[in-house]
This record gives sequence, C-alpha cells and structure tokens, in this order.
Amino acid sequence: MNARATSGEPGRAGGYDLLIDLAAQRQRGAGARAGLEAALREAVRDGRLGAGTRLPSSRALARDLGLARNTVAEAYSQLVAEGWLTARQGSGTAVAARQTAAEQAQRTGQTERTAARTATGPAGRPAAVPDAVRLPYSLWPGSPDVSAFPRAAWGAAARRALTAAPSEAFGYSDPRGRPELRAALAAYLARVRGVRADPELLVVCTGFVQAVGLLARVLRDRGGRRIAVEELGFPDTRTLLRAGGLATVPLPLDGDGARVEGLDGTADAVLLTPAHQFPTGVPLSPARRTAVVDWARATGGVVLEDDYDGEFRYDRQPVGALQGLAPEHVVYAGTASKSLAPGLRLAWIAVPPDLLDAVVREKRLADHHSPVLDQLTLAEFIGSGAHDRHVRRMRLRYRDRRDRLVAALAERVPSVRVSGIAAGLHAVVELPPGAAPSAVLTERARQRGLALGGLDLLGARADRPALVIGYATPPDHAFAGALERLCAVLAESCG
Repeated sequence: MNARATSGEPGRAGGYDLLIDLAAQRQRGAGARAGLEAALREAVRDGRLGAGTRLPSSRALARDLGLARNTVAEAYSQLVAEGWLTARQGSGTAVAARQTAAEQAQRTGQTERTAARTATGPAGRPAAVPDAVRLPYSLWPGSPDVSAFPRAAWGAAARRALTAAPSEAFGYSDPRGRPELRAALAAYLARVRGVRADPELLVVCTGFVQAVGLLARVLRDRGGRRIAVEELGFPDTRTLLRAGGLATVPLPLDGDGARVEGLDGTADAVLLTPAHQFPTGVPLSPARRTAVVDWARATGGVVLEDDYDGEFRYDRQPVGALQGLAPEHVVYAGTASKSLAPGLRLAWIAVPPDLLDAVVREKRLADHHSPVLDQLTLAEFIGSGAHDRHVRRMRLRYRDRRDRLVAALAERVPSVRVSGIAAGLHAVVELPPGAAPSAVLTERARQRGLALGGLDLLGARADRPALVIGYATPPDHAFAGALERLCAVLAESCG
C-alpha cells in the first residue's frame, strides 16, 4: 500500500500529510507493524522526514493506512525507544534530532581541534564565528544586542511608511535608493556625524559587505590596483577587496591610529575606521586625518571611511566623520547593523560626484535596488525621532555593560589590561606575560558555553595575546552569565 496519510484530529496534528510506502515493505515480507517501522526509519534516514517534523496521530495514521490503531501506536513506541522519534504529552509525535555520519565525523574533528585552532573559513572569517550563534553565551565582537531591536517602534514606523508610500514605490526603484531615505540620511548624518552629502550623492546598499564590493569594482575599473587597509580588522573586508580585484597593503597601527605617512607610491586608495578603529578602539589623530586628506588631494587617491559604530561614544566628545574634511575625496560608509540590527541589511555610502555614475552602475548590476519597504520604514524611523531615542537608550545600556566588564575584570583578574573602551561596542583585553595563548582561552571558554574572539583572528601577531570582547552582543538576561564565564576563564588562565 502506497498511501498518503493525512491527520485530521483537531487540536493535535491536524492537516499533516505523510507519504508511507507500505507496499514495498510487504514485498519484502514485512508484517504491518514491522513494515511501518521500516518505512518510517527509511524516511527519516534519507531526509524526507527532517528533525522536528510532526507526525500524524496514531488514530489518524491508522485510519488513513487501513491499519489497527494499536499497530501504529506500537510502531511509534518502538521508534521512540530506538531514538528515531520523540513523544511528549500534549505535543504529539515528532522526528528526533539525529546526526548524520558526516555530521558526527565533523563534530569529532572539531572536538579534537582544541586550543591550536586558529584556521579561517573560505571567506576569511574566523572558523570560531559559528560558536557565537550556537553557544548559550557570546561575547563575540561585531554585533549589537539584537534582542533590544525596537520592534514596537519599528512596526509603528513601518505602518506609517506603508500607508504614506506612493504607488510607484512598489515598482523598480532608483538604484541609489528611495529619495525619502536618502533625504532623511543626509539630514541625520550632517547633524550627528558631520557628513556633508547631498541626497543625490547617497547610495543605499544591502549591507556594508555590498558597499565594499561595489567600491572595490569601481576602483579597479578606474585603474586602481592596491588599497591600504589597517593591519587589524575584519578578515572579510580584505577578502572582499581582493575578490574585487584589489591587492591589500597593511597599514601599521599605534596610539594615534593608522600610520598613513607611507601611503605615497604604495596604494591607490585607503580604507580606514577613523572614528573608532576596529578592534583597537583608537581614533585617527587630527594630524593623521589631515595627512590622509592631503594625500588624497595630492594624488587623486580615494579614502574609504568605515563609520561602523560612530553613534556610540561614552567618555569623549564624538569624533566627526573624516568625510566632512574632504567630501570630494572621501567615500563615507555607514550602516544600520550596529545602531539597529544586522538583519536589516541596510547601509549607505556618500559618494564623491566623480564616482557616482560608476557606483550606481555597479549597484544596478548587483541587485538593482535594496528592499524598498525597509528603506521607507527607516526613513520614517529617523524622521520621527525614534532612531535618536533608540540610540540614546542603547548608548546608556552599552555604557553600563562596559562599566560592569571593566569593574569585574579589575576585581577578579587585575593582571589583564582593558583598552579601547571610550566608544564602540567592544573592548580589548590584553593578557599578561605568561598567560595562556588566546587560542587556549577561547577553547576553554567554548567548553563553558561562551564564544570569545582572540585578537589574533583579526590579524594580530601571535606575540600580542589579547581578546576582543563584544560586550554589546548578549541579551540583557545573558550578560551576567557571559561575564561570569569570562572572568572564570581569565582567572584560570592568567595566574
């Protein structure tokens, strides 16, 4: 019997279809119960029934297959005992989570690769990044507290934006982005970051990753071959630039930020995080800001400014955008990923006039335009003042977390040094001489359910052991637990 079983029992698993091939099992000489068990095992084994899939009730499945209900119930019970299925009172029967042989081998390999693990993935991202998603606690840098996303305010802005949207907004749009958002961004960036940009020169991108890719291709097509980047930073950025056809030249860092005095003759462009270098946290000094602008004016070079978390400062006056000094030579890039959430996939670049047509062409070829409804919502969110209120609220929350981190480390692990804390969403914890290597610390943290990132994964030398602590990442309810585990790992490893 090859039957489609449909559950119709109200309140249980109503409406679930299940294709069971009992005819093949009977040809093999199996009885009704054994055949049903074998058919279900086979469906789970070959992936037709994935983990968590709800099965029809025994009554409904028996009716649809023409079997006795006891036969189905006994088959379910046997498969539950074997671990193929799970059954809970009030929740019915479902397929249990099972590892394939490949998954088991992969997990075994990951377990065997302990403290020495410093490899990177195919896109240059540290291999430990998935731990930040899987583990119960995470202090991985580069993310805000996504649980604090302002759902109610965003939803209200979305409803207002949708109601007011002109019909033409739902068609194909200007590759630069919706004019409502570009106008809102131009006013906001001028007020908050000192950016001088006409809305016509703003291009909305689907995240900072897309912005970097667009700019790399534009620079390559203009004849650029080399771009200088800070020696420490997200590996993905260098990978994206190289994928766009540019060779990357590392810029050393010191207490004044990137050392830009060596740009002459070595690069056609430079990518900087001048307001708050990632990960060291130092701003580019006034003298070097002037020097890099002078270099761009003298050589025709292009400066790419990544202002990834410019809204969050705590113990100093905000550092304005470098773009305000030379809009004709600096491409300013900002994003909603830190102020709101990475899942929005909204970023923007303020482009010098001579690059605009080329950037718009690349954007059109990439995806024509970014999602319109989210653009309209962000425009309304900014224009209504909700964005400012959210940023101020999060600034206070992140500052409190930073203070708790610094105080806890000073009390429990006084041998470490914390730096880069005047702004941003992370801190650098420098380890004392004789401490265990950062790779060992991150493995010990992983065993405690905590995701940590070492400075070595961002390009630092092995003789500079340090951790980069993303104190903004955990939700409020998990921050204390993450901080406790961090202190325990450091106390154990730093003597």
